[in-house]
Amino acid sequence: MEEKKKNNAATLEQVKKEYQKPCMTQEQVEQMKQRIEEAKAEKQKKAANSYMGRKIAAAAAVVVAAFIVLPNTSENVAHAMNQIPVLGGLVEAVTFRDYKYDNGKHTADIETPKLSVKKSKTDQEDSKTQQNLKETTKEVNAEIQKLTDQILTEFESGLKDQEGYQEMQVKHKVLSTTKDYFTLKLICYQAAGSGAETDYYYTIDLKTGKRLALADLFVEGADYITPISENIKQQMREQMQADESVIYWLDDPEVSEWNFEKITDQTSFYLNQDGKLVICFNEGDVGPMSMGCVQFVISNKVIADIRK
Repeated sequence: MEEKKKNNAATLEQVKKEYQKPCMTQEQVEQMKQRIEEAKAEKQKKAANSYMGRKIAAAAAVVVAAFIVLPNTSENVAHAMNQIPVLGGLVEAVTFRDYKYDNGKHTADIETPKLSVKKSKTDQEDSKTQQNLKETTKEVNAEIQKLTDQILTEFESGLKDQEGYQEMQVKHKVLSTTKDYFTLKLICYQAAGSGAETDYYYTIDLKTGKRLALADLFVEGADYITPISENIKQQMREQMQADESVIYWLDDPEVSEWNFEKITDQTSFYLNQDGKLVICFNEGDVGPMSMGCVQFVISNKVIADIRK
């Protein structure tokens, strides 16, 4: 056990050093590009028999040599193209802007989604919930546009580097949650030497029309941080014990500054189709980058006493 712990510590330290390296060799860059192309080809092959698959394959095959911005001015057309599900019949997501670029060294596929509110058949258009929904979707849309604008600006700046390589992708997905909640997930991938994915979650309470914060799920004044954090630690230990390739920053004095301690009020989350709380971490938050973005489903019994 002691030897395994030392080996794990050495592995973690090596991963840490690799993670902190600022760049890749030319050979590594070429290998990365090859893996990206192979992944795209495999994705196209698997999706070839579906409508969405044909859309993705067509997008991946497009090669343009100049900056292109394609706004979907018709929400009906955008909705048909993306087949985005609508939860509760109140909020839907469409692709407002779709930016694509590929000159062989620099590639981008950046979608900017936009949320819109549908009039409820049971509520008056000027009801409090409808008003809140309009204000909330406007706020979310502004945040998303600001984020994608920043990514576009960064990408354009990178075009000045004639010797460098970069890839940027922004996709969105409406998560199938519950009839009471709407969650939009924004998936951002950026690679320039090394790649990383960052996910953003936007959850709206359809009962009130307001953004949902983690604290809103629990009785006022209740300590939800501790039981959720301890449950996540338990899941981490169980996963690492079951699979040696799974590594989390936990219980290791050699990398104490990286060890996971607890979640915060700002930790990303959503509610899955079964109504269970799902806590989300981006790459590098609680483990090496190779672990990718990870999620932990919290059992209802863990928070039953404090859940609203």
